[in-house]
Amino acid sequence: MKLNNYVAHVLKVLTNRHSAETEYVQAISHFLYSISPILDVENKYRKYNILERLLIPDRIIIFKVPWINDKNEINVNTAYRVQFNNTIGPYKGGLRFHPSVNLSILKFLGFEQIFKNSLTGFPIGGGKGGSDFDPKGKSDYEVLKFCQNFMRELSRYIGPDVDVPAGDIGVGKREIGFLFGQYKKIINAHRSSITGKSIAWGGSYLRTEATGYGLIYFTKTMLNNNDSTIQDKKVLISGSGNVALHAAEKAISCGAKVMSLSDSSGCIIVPEGISEDLLLEIKNLKINERERIKEITKHFSSIKYYHGKRPWQLIPCDIALPCATQNELNKAEAETLVKNGCFAVAEGANMPSTGDAVKVFQKNKILFAPGKASNAGGVAVSSLEMAQNATTLQWKASKVDNILKKTMEKIFHLINQTSEEYGCRENFVLGANIAGFKKVADSMIDLGV
Repeated sequence: MKLNNYVAHVLKVLTNRHSAETEYVQAISHFLYSISPILDVENKYRKYNILERLLIPDRIIIFKVPWINDKNEINVNTAYRVQFNNTIGPYKGGLRFHPSVNLSILKFLGFEQIFKNSLTGFPIGGGKGGSDFDPKGKSDYEVLKFCQNFMRELSRYIGPDVDVPAGDIGVGKREIGFLFGQYKKIINAHRSSITGKSIAWGGSYLRTEATGYGLIYFTKTMLNNNDSTIQDKKVLISGSGNVALHAAEKAISCGAKVMSLSDSSGCIIVPEGISEDLLLEIKNLKINERERIKEITKHFSSIKYYHGKRPWQLIPCDIALPCATQNELNKAEAETLVKNGCFAVAEGANMPSTGDAVKVFQKNKILFAPGKASNAGGVAVSSLEMAQNATTLQWKASKVDNILKKTMEKIFHLINQTSEEYGCRENFVLGANIAGFKKVADSMIDLGV
C-alpha cells in the first residue's frame, strides 16, 4: 500500500526520533500504513496536525520503586505510567509487572489502547503502565511491599475521572488487592480508580474472564459472517494466563477442540483436545498454585510437553488464538499455519503477530483479527466496572456477559463495515485502525488544541 505523503512524512520523523523504541515504532508503523487511505480523502486531519498530536503521549511518568525483600535487603525497580490520550475519556489501560517492561513496550501498548478503547464504544482514553519488577518467585510479603511503594507514587496521577489502571501480565487479583488497599489508605476514600477488583470490594462479575470470553465471542461472529462456526474446529492457543485459560474455557464450551496452551518455558499439546475437567485442573494449578506449564505436565500423562516451543508448528489447526505476548508468532510460524490448513487467526494478546506474519495471513486470505479489536473484551468490562462503581451497583454476571457479547459483535461489524467502505473487504487491520482513529481524531478536532 502506497503511503499518503503526510503519513509518510510523520512516520519518517517519528521513526528517526524514536529509533531505539522498536516496539513503539513497530506499532505506529503498522497503524499509519493502515490508516493511510482515510488521509487520502479527509484533508481535515492534516489541517489540524492530528497525527503529530496523536502519536506523542500526553505525558509519561517515570519513577523508582524501592522495596525491602524477605532478607531485609533493599531493591529498586523502575516504574512507568504512559498517559497517552484522554480525548474521549479518562486514561484507561493495564499495569504490567514483568522483567521485559520498558518504555518502548509501554508506549506501544498505550498507543494501541487508544484505539482498542475507542472501538468498544465506551468513553475511555488510552494509557498503560507497569514496572520491570517480577512477581514470580516472590513471597506475598515481597509483592505487598513492592505494590505499596509503587502505589505511593502512582496515586498522585490516577483517579476515576483522570486515569483508571487495571491488571495486565504479572498483575492479578493479589496485586490489584495490594495496590487498591494502599490507594485507599493514601486518599482516605473508596474511589473507583482501579478496575479488576474483587467482587467483595467493588469489582465486576466476569472481569477476569472478559478478555478470553470476548475473544471467542468476536471469533464466533467473524466465522459466522463467513458462513462458518467454531464448533468442532481444531484450535491452538498460546499463553496460559487469564486470557488463554478463559478463551480455552469458552471455546470448549462452544464445542471447539482446544489442543494447546503455553508459557515462556514451553508448550503443551493435547491432540484429542483438552476436556473441561482437564482445563479446570490446569486452571487451578496455574492460578491458585502458580505452577509453570512444565510443572503442570507432571500431573497428567495425557499431556505432551515441548520445551522452548510454541504451538504453531507442532500440530495442524483450523483456528489460531495467540494469547501470550507481543511478537510471539513470526513469519515462518504463520507460513506453517497456512500450510497446515489454518483459516482464521484472532489475537488475544497485544500485537502477538509480527508484521511479516500479518502479511502472510493477509496474502493467503486468512481471516485475521488484530488484538485491538478481538481482545477488547477486557477493557470493555473494565468500563462496565467503572459504571457499576459510579452508581454503587453490582450487576449480575448474566447482564455483564450479555453486554460483553453484544460489544464484541458490534466491534466486528464496525470494523468489517469500515474495511468495505475503504475498498479492502475483510482487511480487519485496516477496518479496526480507521474506525478507532476516526472517532478519536474527530473528537480531538471538536475539543480544539
